[in-house]
Amino acid sequence: MAEVELLAITPDAENLIELAGRTCYLSHDRSQPGSEQRFIRMLLRHGHLSVLEHAYATFRVKGGSRSFTHQIVRHRLASFSQQSQRYVSERGFDYVEPPAIEANPVAHRRFTETMEEIRKTYQELQELGITKQDARFVLPNAVVSEIVISANLREWRHIFDVRCQPQAQWEIRTICIEMLKLLQKAVPTVFSDFVIDEDKNVATIDVSMVSE
Repeated sequence: MAEVELLAITPDAENLIELAGRTCYLSHDRSQPGSEQRFIRMLLRHGHLSVLEHAYATFRVKGGSRSFTHQIVRHRLASFSQQSQRYVSERGFDYVEPPAIEANPVAHRRFTETMEEIRKTYQELQELGITKQDARFVLPNAVVSEIVISANLREWRHIFDVRCQPQAQWEIRTICIEMLKLLQKAVPTVFSDFVIDEDKNVATIDVSMVSE
């Protein structure tokens, strides 16, 4: 299971969003303690989401596979720093096994045998003088990696909307739901319309959650 950590978030993010948003309407005089929640719900209802771009959140994900990282880095409005297979040795690497493979005895045996064979090949290549940057060519998508991801809150909403859906791949969906849970605690109003179904391990937007 991947480990998800919220490293940083814009201080007083919801207050900042209200301040920025009220600039659009020149309605600063209507700001008062607690009004940021009502204001953000109004933004969500009307789709005025550009205001959410003023606040950022940064996560570190450990133990996700390269398959996961290949998917998440497609979100180009985010910033990424990832463990390098060119500089970090992958001798004895850990890997992620899909539940469908693990549940099938024959598939599980074949999968684990393959991972062990790749470990041996990687080590043998290095012993033959092959550099890490070239030996990595034998490594599979299953190899675990570490990545730091930063994005504004509007982009995080987009990521969750796409990656927490039932049709999303299981690993990225699981990791994104864990990130969503952390942001629902840190900036609850901004993500108040996302509803998580723990049994199905999915999250969807319910617009009725931001009604007046």
